[in-house]
Amino acid sequence: MTKKKLIAGNWKMNGNLASNEALLKALLQGGGSFECDVAVCTPAPYFAQVQALAAGTSLALGAQDVSAHASGAYTGEQSAAMLKDFGVRYAIVGHSERRQFHGETDDLVASKAAAALAAGITPIVCVGETLAQRDAGETEAVVKRQLAAVIHVNGHCISEIVVAYEPVWAIGTGKTATPQQAQSVHAVLRAQLHHAASAHAAGIRILYGGSMNAANAAELLAENDIDGGLIGGASLKAPDFLQIIAAAR
Repeated sequence: MTKKKLIAGNWKMNGNLASNEALLKALLQGGGSFECDVAVCTPAPYFAQVQALAAGTSLALGAQDVSAHASGAYTGEQSAAMLKDFGVRYAIVGHSERRQFHGETDDLVASKAAAALAAGITPIVCVGETLAQRDAGETEAVVKRQLAAVIHVNGHCISEIVVAYEPVWAIGTGKTATPQQAQSVHAVLRAQLHHAASAHAAGIRILYGGSMNAANAAELLAENDIDGGLIGGASLKAPDFLQIIAAAR
């Protein structure tokens, strides 16, 4: 089954009005016509700016998080409906930094995915193991547990999610899983999705999110079950991000 690869940039807590404009203009110099799907997941204060700059192009806007709640007394949170108001197409849920620094549980991540789906936003569900868990031989158990929670809550529309495998030990460390290591985990996730939605599993995109960069993107993206990348630091440098996009044809 042929499906477009997805390259999603995660800006994390970076950017300002001037640098955002320069970055997006550099990305869109070719008219915003990409051979794969491309998104930038920006800090919430810049949604309006990015929405305006990307209008009429194929560059999609993404959020880095979404509330599990529809509305109410949840200071500092943004609901899926609010994201939808700004044309947000994707929302990262369960990023390892949210799990680590904000105590997000598998169940909360599943609820956030459900909130995004209910608003017509595609959740990018992050799963991944720490170095200690990998060294203990727990990689498969950890990622399957994390994905199982999302499948349990969203099984009826699981074909509409994107999964991102991000080995925690390879995020911001300069370390990267080898293509073979990444592929082996992606194959495990694909099999789990096949069990949950056999008719649609092949069409669910599984991204690699552990320090993919301009130098290693082509090799990683050549693997059978790697359908794109969730890009951190390299997404803030237009030449690097464009090179990754070019590798995802």
